[in-house]
This record gives sequence, structure tokens and C-alpha cells, in this order.
Amino acid sequence: MSPGFYEKLLTGEILSRITTDTTLILSVVSSSVSLALRNILLLIGGLFFMFLTSIKLSLMVLLLVPIMIIPILAMGRKLRKLSRESQNKIADSSGMASEMMLASSTIQAFNFIKNARDNFSEIIENSFFIAKKRILVRSIMTALIIFVVFVGIVTVLWVGARDVRLGVISPGYLVQFVIYSGFVAGAIAALSEIFGELQRAAGATERIVEILRSEDPVKQPKIINQPDFECEIAIKFSNITFSYPLRPTDAILDGLSFVLKKGETLALVGSSGAGKSSIFQLLLRFYEFQNGIIEIGGLSIKEVDTIDLRNQFAFVSQEPSIFANSVFENIRFGRPNASIDEVETAAKNAAAHEFIMNLPNGYYTFVGERGVLLSVGQKQRIAIARAFLRNSPILLLDEPTASLDAESENLIQGALEKLSISRTVIVIAHRLSTVKRANKILVLDKGKIVSEGTHEQLINKKGLYAKLAKLQFLTN
Repeated sequence: MSPGFYEKLLTGEILSRITTDTTLILSVVSSSVSLALRNILLLIGGLFFMFLTSIKLSLMVLLLVPIMIIPILAMGRKLRKLSRESQNKIADSSGMASEMMLASSTIQAFNFIKNARDNFSEIIENSFFIAKKRILVRSIMTALIIFVVFVGIVTVLWVGARDVRLGVISPGYLVQFVIYSGFVAGAIAALSEIFGELQRAAGATERIVEILRSEDPVKQPKIINQPDFECEIAIKFSNITFSYPLRPTDAILDGLSFVLKKGETLALVGSSGAGKSSIFQLLLRFYEFQNGIIEIGGLSIKEVDTIDLRNQFAFVSQEPSIFANSVFENIRFGRPNASIDEVETAAKNAAAHEFIMNLPNGYYTFVGERGVLLSVGQKQRIAIARAFLRNSPILLLDEPTASLDAESENLIQGALEKLSISRTVIVIAHRLSTVKRANKILVLDKGKIVSEGTHEQLINKKGLYAKLAKLQFLTN
């Protein structure tokens, strides 16, 4: 699924559906199927022998079936709804717990511990309240069914005792019938319990089915074409209009058009929210744009297979994703079949080899969840090594040096210059050194291009770029 899908659901919510819900279904099915089969056979066998013993009394027992179905149908729907609500609350608690654990240092730094604990306790209490309601409804349903069954047995016993006095049946047959009735009653009681468990599993199944039936908002082309990656024009935006799915009335890009030739470097400059990162999102087809055409290699990206399209890009973000694995595997993420020699070469090009060799186990050092055992600069150099290893013709840089110290910035700037050789580059720029290397600069404001040109040309225009340069570039 593309990133647009994950805007609507918390990570914990999705993980809860994948793990908690599937575990619940497995538990219910594994424990209930054998029990259900055993009690169904007991029910059928008991009814068969009841009819052999006394048809009249057996028909009286069957008259109770419609009375038993009423609470099953009435409360079954309620039970299923409460089961789903209960699973939703568990997912909410998982989502909040995941979020809090990832932000544990921030929570402690702001002394938000008590508030976080209270918020989590509130969700847990709500989950517990829904669970109590579900258990109460299930208990009432089971109790009603058992009550109806045993009232029926007492009634049949009374009628049977009268028939014994009248000589219609013998006492032995009545005792037989009572024993068979007990088997049937026990089977029905067990099956009602199983029905309650199945309703609980049904709520979890609905949540899983929702995910399985979800369609990726980014549609694959019906007819796949291969773009000409040797084309002189590498990327072309034509009158692009785009809004994020959760904010359809807020135009992030409004009539955006530009052309980037092969081997050129384009810098995107603008204030926060101007639409710079959204250009990257659209190029990688993380979202569908509403109007216009984006071309790569002379072909609309909507006609290119998304895997083939993304293979043409290497992306280095401001906050790189580092996985809970070794340094080697994190770099090899750029090309999973790469050898250790290729990984080392990429690390050397990214100025990362030296610090990696100083780690306890070199390239096989575990870096912790989200790379917590590495500094920001080290993470960034691993991300650049990953881009070197990927060796894609188009490079997307979301200003990877924005939050670094001077020493780390110099190392990474040198690595990026080496990485940019013979590649088409789009960079979101906050540093003067980055901007000055660009063949062309686009100045964005509220999703529109308000100015374009080289650094010197834009400075002389005294517009938004000159203002941003004074505030950002020259200060830095």
C-alpha cells in the first residue's frame, strides 16, 4: 500500500489488526472447532435417540428451538458489535503505547509522564468497560439459552411422568429420554458458548477483512510502458494540481510546471508548507495527483510500473530511516543482493567507512531500533551510502545536512557532491552551498513557482528568494 493508506490509520492500529486480531481468530478457531464438532455430534445423536424413545416428547422439545433462536439472533448481533469495539479499543491502546515508547525521551524531557500515564489509563479503562459489556451480553445470552433448555426439560419431565401414570410409556423409557435430554441440553449449552466466542472472532475478522479489501489509492497501469531513460528531458511537470487525501480542499501544488534535463541539478527553495516535499512524494508515486501530467523519460509516470519507476530514484531524506539491524544490512537496503565489498565501497564514497570500522563489530554492529546507537551524522552517512549502492540515475535529496554540525556537514557535502556526479538531482535546499551548485532554482510559495533562475539571478531580483537567502542561507 502507498503512504496515503497509512495516513488514515495509526501504526499501532495496523499492528493490532495484524497480530492481536489474527491471534484471537487462531485461538478461537483452534479451541472451538473440535469442541463444536464434538457437541454437534452429541446433539444429533441425542436427538436421534430421543425420537426413538418418544416422538411425542421429542416434538415438544423441538418446540423450544424458536424460543432459543430469539436470544441468539438478538444478542448475537450486539455481541459481534461489542467484540469489534473491544478490538478497536485494544488497537487504540496499542497505537498510543507505540507512540509513547517512540517519544519516551520527549515525554520525560517535558515532564509529561503523568499526563501520558493518565491518557493511556483512560484508553485502557474504556477498553475494559467495553470488554465488561461484551462479557455481560454473552453471559445473559448463554444464561437465557440454558434457562429455556432446562425449563423445557422440566416441562417434558412433567408430561412424561403423567404419561407413565397413564401407562403410555414405561418408567424405563422416561429415564432413557431424560438421559438423552441431558446430553442434548449440555451440547446446546456448550454450542451457545462457542457461538459467543465465534461472534468475538467475527468482530476481529471484520477488521482484518477491511485491510485485505483495501485498495491502494495509487493504481497500477493496465498497459505498462518503458520510458526512455536516455531521453534529454529527465523529468517534466505539466500543470500539476495536488491535495493530500485527508485535506482535499487544501491545494498543496497549484498548476506547477517545470522541466529538468538529464544530468542537471534542480534546487527547490521555499518556506515550510510550500510544497517542496510533495514534489518528491509525487515523483515516487506515493500519492495520486488530481490534475496535470508528470513525465519521466518522455512518458507519463501513470503508464510506468511503480517498481520500475522507483528503481530510477535514490532518496536521501532529512531524517533517514535506520532499521534495527546491522550497519551492513542497513546499507544493503539500497540493493539487497549487494556483496560486502560493494557495501564497503559505498560506505567509503559516503565518508562512512572510518566510523563504521570504529564500531564494536564493524559492519556487523547492531545499531538499535531506528538507529538509536548512532549519531545523526552517522545515520545520514549510512543513508548516503545506501543511495550510492542503489546507483539510480535520479537523486532526490531532502536537504540531508540541515540538522548537522559543521564537521558532519562538510563530510556529507563532499559525499553528496560525489554522489551527484552524472546524475539528475532534485534537492530541497536550506544551505547556501547546496543552492549555489544547482543549475536551476525554483522558488515555491503556496504550491506555485513564484520565481526561477540561478542563485545570482534570483538574488538580484530582490524577491522571495532574496528574503529567504537573507534569513536562511546567509545566516547559515
